[in-house]
Amino acid sequence: MTLLTMEGVYKRYGGVQALKNASLSVNAAEVHGLLGPNGSGKSTLNKVLAGTVRPDQARIAIDGKPVTIDRPLDAYKHRVSAVYQQLSLVPDLSVAENLLLGTELTRGPFVNNREGRLYAEAAIEPFLSGLDTGFSLDKKVATLSPGSQQLVEVAKAMARKPKILVLDEATASLRRDQVELVFSQVRRIVSDGVSVVFVSHRLEEITTLCERATIVRNGETVATVSLADTSEQDLVRLMVGDEAFTPSQEGRRTNEIEGKPVLTVRGLSAPGVRDVSIEVRRGEIVGLGGLQGMGQSELLHALFADIPRKSGEIAIDESSVKTTNVRSAIRAGFALVPGDRGTQGLLMVRPIQENLSIASLKKRLVAGLFISMKSERKAADNEVKQLNIKIGELSDAVSSLSGGNQQKVVIGKWLLNKPRVVLLDDPTKGVDIGSKAEIYSIIRDLASQGVGIVLNSSDDKELLELCDRVLVMYEGKVVDELSGDSVTQDNLVAAALRVGDKEGDDGQEN
Repeated sequence: MTLLTMEGVYKRYGGVQALKNASLSVNAAEVHGLLGPNGSGKSTLNKVLAGTVRPDQARIAIDGKPVTIDRPLDAYKHRVSAVYQQLSLVPDLSVAENLLLGTELTRGPFVNNREGRLYAEAAIEPFLSGLDTGFSLDKKVATLSPGSQQLVEVAKAMARKPKILVLDEATASLRRDQVELVFSQVRRIVSDGVSVVFVSHRLEEITTLCERATIVRNGETVATVSLADTSEQDLVRLMVGDEAFTPSQEGRRTNEIEGKPVLTVRGLSAPGVRDVSIEVRRGEIVGLGGLQGMGQSELLHALFADIPRKSGEIAIDESSVKTTNVRSAIRAGFALVPGDRGTQGLLMVRPIQENLSIASLKKRLVAGLFISMKSERKAADNEVKQLNIKIGELSDAVSSLSGGNQQKVVIGKWLLNKPRVVLLDDPTKGVDIGSKAEIYSIIRDLASQGVGIVLNSSDDKELLELCDRVLVMYEGKVVDELSGDSVTQDNLVAAALRVGDKEGDDGQEN
């Protein structure tokens, strides 16, 4: 019997059509998998169901009755709960307070602390064996390990007695024993009639827990299959399509990059990164592939020294460098174009000129002490012309620019430093097609000048279009390398999902 039906779901973000006539049908008491490559729209579809994203158009029915879900409160009223990889917990509140948040029990006009305590104890009890040593309901969530925080999030969702539970990469930060604990609780609630929509980057988890799965590609639902009757290779083919993306011969550089390495990394470990060793040659563009959230962004930030490193050695042009903070990383020749330009890359209320010149200001000081406004204007103006940044005046706030031109300002400020290694963290996210092409041209031009480039992108097609090699990451480690003719979308998806590799490891360190 069908419990949930979603049909004709559309959602557009600016020029990006995230969902296009997507659909999903889930039976009562079923764990239903949702599969798709990066950017396919599966998380957006889940967020429409959970009320955190309002669709442009959708028909949703629960128990055969049409419902409207425009906000999280609507989802709560229809007994839909969701758990994502990004936690919704409040770090400075206790575990008990987080479990009760939004469902506080009252007696008349007053909060019933005794009943609330009993509720929290009952909610967390099934998960106690997987929580940190010395765990207490009174501990602040911020003091717990990532895995324990995720278990609290799952406990909170299940305690609300949902009819439909969405688990969207909810096992990503868990150890194997914690995953099995969640699976046992999922099977328990399913036996009670609850339906679960399950998303995981671990394909073996999908095949272990689910009987059926729906595949989403480019915002459209392409198939719903019985997993028992579908091979892993068939699943990959459904995710990438019969005519997988082939990089344009004009854009993709096919020659093998030779010569000495500009960047050498050995045994690098940091939060979210485990024992990574890579080498990037001069003029080489190396991509970081795999499903998003597998440590790609963390690796770039660890190289830039803005998150602490536990171990590892780094060399620039075969000379060892000690980069203990961002300033020393910049001196060594690193530049980072971060994923969130608004909070990490730009001073949004300050002028374009200041944003362009701030990272290299020291290079142009007069007598090492004084700022020459003439020199600053000249430097900023040169970058505007070189990168074709469309502006009004250099004195305008950078927030007045389009997203694509803002991103070019972020890149431009680092080019003034003449970096040896450029770290790009999803550099074309949220920019228009024209600006994206211009940014591609900038990246290729940097490589032609001998700069080493490490590129993380949420768009597999971007990796195929730009990169000489792609290093596939999985749970913080580099698990595969694709180069030459092996850099195809089929291989990227298969490597990201570890198709054919059942050994795995012990999961995340918590």
